Amino acid sequence: MSAVPRTARGTRTRAKLLQAAETVFASVGYHEASIVKITEEAGVGLGTFYLYFEGKQTIFDEVVEDLNRRVRHAMTDAARSAGNRLAAERAGFRAFFKFTAEHPALYRIIRQAEFVSPGALRLHYTRIVNGYIEGLKAAQLSGEVREMDPTVAAWALMGIGELIGMRWVLWDEEGAEPAQGPRPDVPEEVFEEMMQFIERALAPTPGGTANPAPGPASGTNQTQEGTAP
Repeated sequence: MSAVPRTARGTRTRAKLLQAAETVFASVGYHEASIVKITEEAGVGLGTFYLYFEGKQTIFDEVVEDLNRRVRHAMTDAARSAGNRLAAERAGFRAFFKFTAEHPALYRIIRQAEFVSPGALRLHYTRIVNGYIEGLKAAQLSGEVREMDPTVAAWALMGIGELIGMRWVLWDEEGAEPAQGPRPDVPEEVFEEMMQFIERALAPTPGGTANPAPGPASGTNQTQEGTAP
């Protein structure tokens, strides 16, 4: 359990600790991370840490929750103005890849959570999928996508984004090893191939495309991009 700051200064300090923890967990991993390293990264005293967090596990779980909130916000904000479900898919995936390119810690920390905090890992994916399911249900009712099990479809679509991002955002092009710092975005030709696959999978008629979203695949260069908060 963590404490809620009572002042603006406390809110800023707590945010600095979360950002520092994100950096440390992403760079050295949970087991090599320490509260001392986190406070040094944040530029605050060791005692200050315990004003806001009980320990390393607590702040790790909060980092996972914070990353989850930010990536969901980026995707939702980008897709909000889309004219149909396929356009929303395109905008949401662009926002997801943009966020992960700018915050590769998302991948590194979520993968640590599989062993460090399985509950936080499950909550991370469940929160994303639950919103996805509701969006697909609504699109089915309006005839924008074909009839399907929205739960299975949501997990499948999230898996596509997860692995495409891992391959073309997180890994080095040649060595296929995790790299540090901001990463390049998914190449446009990879993004378009992925979207054609998704559009065909969701289209109301087998093998067809319903109201394809604007973009190179449909003859224009207009895309909807999201920006991480």
